[in-house]
Amino acid sequence: MEAREHIQTNLRLLRESLDSGSMRSARLLIHSLHPSELARLLESLPLRERAVIWEMVEPELEGDVLVEVADEVRDDLIKGMQAEDLLAATEGMELDDLADLVADLPEALTQEVLRSLDNQDQERLRQVLAYDEDSAGGLMNVDIITVRPDVTVEVVLRYLRAHGDIPDGTDTIYVVTRDNEYVGSLYLTRLLTQNPDQSVEAVMSTDILPIPAHTPTEEVVWEFENRDLLSAPVVDDEYRIVGRITVDDVVDIIRDEAEHSFMSAAGLDEEADMFAPVVKSARRRALWLGVNLATAFLAASVVDMFQTTIDKIVLLAVLMPVVPSMGGVAGTQSLTIITRAMALGLIDKTNARRIFKKELMVGILNSLVWSVVVAAFTYAWFNEWRIGAVIAAAMSINLTIAAGAGFAIPLTLKRMNIDPALAGGVVLTTITDVAGYMAFLGLGAAFLL
Repeated sequence: MEAREHIQTNLRLLRESLDSGSMRSARLLIHSLHPSELARLLESLPLRERAVIWEMVEPELEGDVLVEVADEVRDDLIKGMQAEDLLAATEGMELDDLADLVADLPEALTQEVLRSLDNQDQERLRQVLAYDEDSAGGLMNVDIITVRPDVTVEVVLRYLRAHGDIPDGTDTIYVVTRDNEYVGSLYLTRLLTQNPDQSVEAVMSTDILPIPAHTPTEEVVWEFENRDLLSAPVVDDEYRIVGRITVDDVVDIIRDEAEHSFMSAAGLDEEADMFAPVVKSARRRALWLGVNLATAFLAASVVDMFQTTIDKIVLLAVLMPVVPSMGGVAGTQSLTIITRAMALGLIDKTNARRIFKKELMVGILNSLVWSVVVAAFTYAWFNEWRIGAVIAAAMSINLTIAAGAGFAIPLTLKRMNIDPALAGGVVLTTITDVAGYMAFLGLGAAFLL
């Protein structure tokens, strides 16, 4: 069963249990779910039902569920919890998950959480919190196993047996010096298959390069994707190993970035609560509606400049939407390609000019082809070759401008520290509308009156 169908089935069963008053059935269903499944289920429920279900969640699972839910849902759940309940929810959590959670807790409660840990875990948690959450250091898990290069495989095996347990998701043991500097990686597969008398140094791999702790998360994703990693060590500025990143963490980043790009295109936040109060949701969406309205009035002001021309040649009003619409589509194609290339790190100073020339030539070629098509269609429709020539020329101009704008806008916004996925579409629409109306009506005023 697909994940979406699974969620919908659980949601239906839960609603049936709540509607029938069968709290026992609802509780059994909740206890059968993984924390991530429970998080998706909570996000799918209205506020009142969510509060009822949250009361049924086992205290030892609350922390894991809070890490999985969207930020706004998490904030709402935390506000309804007592301090002692929050402290209980943090007990036994993995330190990387705990770091994600305490970032949203009140400062006083964060200190309480720190005091509840032993000295070693306090130091490790502070280590994670010291890094930006969108960096390798903020993403890493500090629960790792390290060994020295001069010991034998047999010694490592005896150590692991004596230890009795290894961190979840461990596929590699990291080899370090006495100063904890990273030397190499010892895969568990090699550990189990090599001669026990061999030294760690002889069987370890030096192919896995460590990731600096301050590396942005998008570069971490690039490293995992292009080097086919399952895990990678994280080092500080002195090359000392401080943690590891596993592929499941990277998958979460990829999902979050995909949701961010999708939601940002509409000016929305992927961490918003779907069942947030109406006024709060309306206020959040109002900003970009206002921005869009301002850009629409800007385009309307251009049309108003040529009101006399439109009054005299009514056919211009009929054909007027065609030019900005085509420009918008062409610009969006370039904008999407460049935004994706930026996210993948495929654009730099060495190739930016060539990419710009390529996008510009694509825009010019498409403008020539579709200008001929629209001119022929206009002539066949209105039997007026001059209007066909005007709209063809205007479309050529706008499609070329749109291609250039689609390339330049995301790069410019990135330099201004503005998310291209959030603002790129609005800026592009404004440019193609204004340029399209100006070109079409301006040419109409110049050659048809």
